[in-house]
Amino acid sequence: MKSEFKTVSVVGLGYIGLPTAATLASRGIDVIGVDVNRAAVDTINRGEAHFSEPDLDILMKSTVSVGKLRAVTEPEPADAFLIAVPTPFNKDHSADLSYVEKAARALAGVLKPGNLLILESTSPVGTTEKFCNWIAGERPDLKLPHQYPDNPDINIAYCPERILPGRMVFELVENDRIVGGITPACARQAKRLYEIFVRGTLHLTGAPTAELVKLMENAYRDVNIAFANEMSIFCEKFDLNIWEAISLANKHPRVDILSPGPGVGGHCIAVDPWFLIAGAPKETPLLRTAREVNDSKPHLVYKKVRKQIKRFRKPVVACLGLAYKPDVDDLRESPAMQIVEMLAKKGEARLMVVEPNIDKLPESISKSPHVEGCDLDRALEKADIILLLVRHKQFASVDPRKYLERVFIDTVGLWQRPVQ
Repeated sequence: MKSEFKTVSVVGLGYIGLPTAATLASRGIDVIGVDVNRAAVDTINRGEAHFSEPDLDILMKSTVSVGKLRAVTEPEPADAFLIAVPTPFNKDHSADLSYVEKAARALAGVLKPGNLLILESTSPVGTTEKFCNWIAGERPDLKLPHQYPDNPDINIAYCPERILPGRMVFELVENDRIVGGITPACARQAKRLYEIFVRGTLHLTGAPTAELVKLMENAYRDVNIAFANEMSIFCEKFDLNIWEAISLANKHPRVDILSPGPGVGGHCIAVDPWFLIAGAPKETPLLRTAREVNDSKPHLVYKKVRKQIKRFRKPVVACLGLAYKPDVDDLRESPAMQIVEMLAKKGEARLMVVEPNIDKLPESISKSPHVEGCDLDRALEKADIILLLVRHKQFASVDPRKYLERVFIDTVGLWQRPVQ
């Protein structure tokens, strides 16, 4: 059966938009990717991804080479539009919706009756309706679904992403999705688009509920990680092994404590709970406390490292990992990055930084005279202190003799002896 959507435009070709665009194109849809970053657009039009993700380059090469996927810097007409632009937070932790607003106003000029627009950017409750209002302000000639629910010219829905870096291509297809329409008819229309490539179940609801669900999912994980991190701080105080304690506690049939770490990173868990807190600060004290616990963890690790640095006359610290999670090149909101940046700024030690998933160190640390990017073997050979910050697979195979004979701080439990 031929799709009613012959041409789909994906606005925002980052970690979510680009895999979505390539996957749609692999299903035979003509996909127009839109991004303001000219360098990213040029890279995509060469059939290459501008970030590392397993299997994505294969999709890119195949779809670009046959003309099913192309990238541009300005919106063009299409049958449907998927918007996956950033939604960072402001200094007061409220959501910065400027990218969403710019996308809405830019798209308004190319819209025509019968179009479908789906916002995928993680957003506070009520954002999709604001999206409608921004378009309505630009195109008073069009009937929008929040104003004319029975007979709109345009269908608008909200469908948050649910994919994991390192498994994006697989999870984009296999995971269930929540499709929230401005009206039930909008949700049904959006479902028909996702049916082109999603094998998971598509659950229909209203746009505000879909917005809330996405935020709830990440806030739930943030709270549970905060519990693990708080227990790790408790264990530090009493000189107990948090990894052994968690392993034993999890032998209870109804207990599943997560792993602590140096903090929480990425553009989801570290950001999304703030959208709930900003929207209802009096009603979310637990979420705020969880955010504060997790945000404090990098500073505690930094203090622990500095305490060890003072033991040496000319200390060398091997900092293993910068990414926010294992085996990816994504440094967004990374607690490992925060820790290394603080150490670099303080300048009390020579830092030998190992991040196997990137080609060069970020400027925020590379410009420091105390920082050197190097390979794992060199860092382990020269270090007085070994600081393990990320569970990259390359670090799992390190010979224990290389760190047991030095001062080492394992923030992720990779080098802990298993419980018998």
